[in-house]
Amino acid sequence: MDLAQRSCGSAPCRLSPSEAAALQAAVPEWTIEAGDRLTRSWQFADFVGALAFVNAVGAEAETQSHHPDIELGWGRARLTFTTHDLEDGPGLTESDFILAARIDALPATQTR
Repeated sequence: MDLAQRSCGSAPCRLSPSEAAALQAAVPEWTIEAGDRLTRSWQFADFVGALAFVNAVGAEAETQSHHPDIELGWGRARLTFTTHDLEDGPGLTESDFILAARIDALPATQTR
């Protein structure tokens, strides 16, 4: 099943570095940072485009009950995923990659 077709689960399990790398291949524009964060940045023609994108991300995140950290500025947005409710501290889970894929599948927005 395509990653974007999955739903985030309710009991997250930390991914090993090799498991995270395998899932990252399905969302190649995203980067794993410090082994426990999944990030991606976008550029937009203006603030309105960036805000519209962030609002669409927020709506999708709500459907999955999994939420990114969002940085929004004029003509730009950056998302960071990490799962905070793991027993031994923040890390990457399959849910992070599922939502990244679902965000990549959102209707195209105008970027510059």
